[in-house]
Amino acid sequence: MGLDYLLKGIIIGLSVSIPLGPIGIIAIQRTLTKGKISGFVSGLGAGFADTIYAVLAGFGITIIVDFLVEHHILFQAIGGIFLLYLGIRTFYKNPIKQFRQPKGKSNLIGDFLSTFFLTISNPLAIFLFIGVFAAIGLMDTNFDNLTLSYIILGVMIGTSTWWFVLSTLINIFRHKIRLRSLNWINKISGIVIFIFGLFAILSLFFTE
Repeated sequence: MGLDYLLKGIIIGLSVSIPLGPIGIIAIQRTLTKGKISGFVSGLGAGFADTIYAVLAGFGITIIVDFLVEHHILFQAIGGIFLLYLGIRTFYKNPIKQFRQPKGKSNLIGDFLSTFFLTISNPLAIFLFIGVFAAIGLMDTNFDNLTLSYIILGVMIGTSTWWFVLSTLINIFRHKIRLRSLNWINKISGIVIFIFGLFAILSLFFTE
């Protein structure tokens, strides 16, 4: 029984992580310029935020959920502005210095927190988990805490697995890319991240 719900949790974790959005772009860019660990840790930041939303959706902590939904415009605005900043910063960052940077100097805490903040700043993501829970039949029955714990653990495993696989695959090609090409990768990544942020902010004006 526990294994069944653990597998369902893994499916949920993979489902919310695999679609390539701004976090995926950031993880890929950091893997190419700073290495596999930086890309993986960046993904873990987003995965940790996703796990928190899975907990809220699974355990139905209505007070917190209502607060997040009520103030989603503020969170979206802050997240959008941060994406704009991150996009500009990535665009102008020197990839050669990043590529040659000693591993010990990589700011892994900053990598983790930046993607965690970007993911947690989108509180409407909780409805994604509610929708996925419903799609695989997890909303049809009242579950005890142990069962939900299996599901949450599965979500953690699923998200972590995806970011590990992604960073590993990208890292395979990292040393086959010329340093000059990294400059274009940074600029393209910066533009894409900036567009995500711009879209997040502009969409606020079309929200009823």
